[in-house]
Amino acid sequence: MAYGFTILVEGDYACFTRPELKVERVSYDVPTPGALEGMLKSIYWKPSMKYVIDRIVVMKPIKFVNIRRNEVKRKIPFSKVKKQMKDSKYDISIYTSDDEQIHQRAAMVLKDVKYGISFHFELTNKKNERENVNPEEKHFSIIKRRLEKGQHFRTPCLGCSEFPVRKIELVEQIDESEISEDIIEMGDVDLGFMSYRVNFEDEGNPINKDWDNPIFSDKATTLYYRPHMINGIIDVGKYREGMVC
Repeated sequence: MAYGFTILVEGDYACFTRPELKVERVSYDVPTPGALEGMLKSIYWKPSMKYVIDRIVVMKPIKFVNIRRNEVKRKIPFSKVKKQMKDSKYDISIYTSDDEQIHQRAAMVLKDVKYGISFHFELTNKKNERENVNPEEKHFSIIKRRLEKGQHFRTPCLGCSEFPVRKIELVEQIDESEISEDIIEMGDVDLGFMSYRVNFEDEGNPINKDWDNPIFSDKATTLYYRPHMINGIIDVGKYREGMVC
């Protein structure tokens, strides 16, 4: 049995970056399921369960704005991260106070967004649950409580950590009468090939098979799908079987 939820999410800005345009970022018109899964994991997540996005409803007109942001010129190499994991005194910091380390980049991002999201979770059986507890009921109760109270262990964001969610509301169902007329008038929109989510080679299992001191693989591939937005509604589940790598 799959336990489902429906939420409304609002934000001042959002950026669901197209992978072909990630140096100076350009956002997709609508959220990717993978980005929404990441947002939900900020609220609650365990290795023994996974989120599945079923439907996305675009409630407000799609508006883009061009902004410039200060960003670092380079990323911290993964090899240095591994060294710091073995030696906490090993410094891998990139200091933004150093003018040589930062520069400005343009980004085309979404402005004033509101989405309705229907999703459910499924058990992965990747880590044993306590035998005297029904795992589905346990996860359902925790997710429901955290959504109702607005709890999270890190700030939920809309694509980038710089664009935090302004409001998350748990609802019984989405009121489709609240969808913007501008969105309704767009009718059936072919959104083209979009990133669905990133699949890691280890599928969430430690490559050393040790859950107490897990080591995960960083090798991954991206799954793509080609959804249509019909009157503001993207039926993600309908396209899930047609995804290509």
